[in-house]
Amino acid sequence: MNYLCPICARPLSAQDKSLTCDQRHQFDLAKEGYVNLLPVQNKKSKNPGDNKEMMQARREFLDQGFYQSLSDTVNNIAQQALTAVNAPNILDLGCGEGYYTHRLALALAALNDANTTPQIAGLDISKSAIRYAAKRYKTISFCVASAYNTPFADASQDLVTRIYAPSQDAELARIIKTEGYLLTVTPAAEHLFELKQKIYQTPEKHDMKIEDIAGFELIEQQRLTDQITLTQAKDSKNLLEMTPLAWKMSDEQKAEIYAADLTLTLDFNITLYKRTA
Repeated sequence: MNYLCPICARPLSAQDKSLTCDQRHQFDLAKEGYVNLLPVQNKKSKNPGDNKEMMQARREFLDQGFYQSLSDTVNNIAQQALTAVNAPNILDLGCGEGYYTHRLALALAALNDANTTPQIAGLDISKSAIRYAAKRYKTISFCVASAYNTPFADASQDLVTRIYAPSQDAELARIIKTEGYLLTVTPAAEHLFELKQKIYQTPEKHDMKIEDIAGFELIEQQRLTDQITLTQAKDSKNLLEMTPLAWKMSDEQKAEIYAADLTLTLDFNITLYKRTA
């Protein structure tokens, strides 16, 4: 994967077990294979992003396949969008522990021969998440970096996926090629509403407004609605711990949820945009 130096924006090249630019800024490759491209001066906290506990909860929950329908839908849309693109460059922005990144890589590899293999990268600000992703998924390039200042060249990406991740319109427009794609996932109105009803006296539904992103045109929008039932306390606990909802709940509320089966609505807005000239 070709990265830019996060300090001077010059290209980085591999030297031994590190990446270096011609200004001699150096970034060591971790033993797991990822590179940390988030300079200390650009951090707003000591360990930004999801902590180890949140990452582990999300990893265990996703590994159970509860959100596989979302992953499959994202993969199908990406496959269709990239049908005519040889060896596409793809970035999963805010990739977390790499679940969606890995499944997308498998789906796209199945459609390509050795000469048109996609180049896939995952970026997240959480070092804990990236460390785990790189250790588990060896064929994907992972980096610790900010989604607001990504270490990629202008017009370098054929597709950027953004699942629940915050970002900046101008940065997306900078790194995505003209005629390239942005694929976003946001919660739709009914997402986890049954859980909200257990927490809030007057729970609010998610806003269904489709985001208008400068420099992009809307190509396709799908709403994916599914239902899951959690029968194990550990699965309910993992779901809570991987979302901000856990912060709103008392220990008594959590214990009540863990003690019974939990049927929940999954509801997602999946939107495909194309970069305009």
